[in-house]
Amino acid sequence: YHFIGENKTWDKAQKYCREKYTDLATVSNMTDMERLRKSTETLTEAWIGLHSYPGKDNRTWYWSLPGLEFNENQTRWDSGEPNDKGKHNHLENCVLMKNQKWSDYACDGEFQFFCYNDKLILINESKTWVEALNYCRKKHYDLVSITNLDEQRWIQERVKKASTESVWLGLRYTCTLDFWFWVSDEVVSYTNWASGVECDDCDMSAVMEREGRNQWFKKPDNETFNFICSKN
Repeated sequence: YHFIGENKTWDKAQKYCREKYTDLATVSNMTDMERLRKSTETLTEAWIGLHSYPGKDNRTWYWSLPGLEFNENQTRWDSGEPNDKGKHNHLENCVLMKNQKWSDYACDGEFQFFCYNDKLILINESKTWVEALNYCRKKHYDLVSITNLDEQRWIQERVKKASTESVWLGLRYTCTLDFWFWVSDEVVSYTNWASGVECDDCDMSAVMEREGRNQWFKKPDNETFNFICSKN
């Protein structure tokens, strides 16, 4: 997360974040909240990437990042919010965060804001798994690993733009030791395998499907797909 100490309207803040980082900040759990809090010393009001569209009677909230579902169970509204009580009958369709609490506000207000950078890059070239791994380690940091549902969601947004039907992940099976491992040394805690993916085989690595539920499948290492690198 990056705290930007310039005052801008919500739309201009979104444009700034999309040009320089990934998007306005998404806050989907308490860990995100904590990281946001740590990215600013001042407990000032700042825009986050949550908004609704003008003129809707039953208000639906959306994250600025396309395709990321807004989960009502993880909201942090301040008491009495959202209230849509703007001055001069302005609708309050954008969201400010202060002291880890959210309040709705008219989008043309000017405030500081939080950007998010997800450090991921989709490589639209088809390579074998080993070629993909070498490419990421040489030019960026590593082949991507996924350790929780939030990371799965961020990455599946990238995967939708791939030119191959699946995309390599940094998850590989070792015959010698008989288990799956992330090349980044992350622990394999979260998984999103498709049901019925048969037992483990040698020379296999994991891909995420571009369509459908973005589940994981195993493919022979020598097949070629696009892939996602993590940046340092």
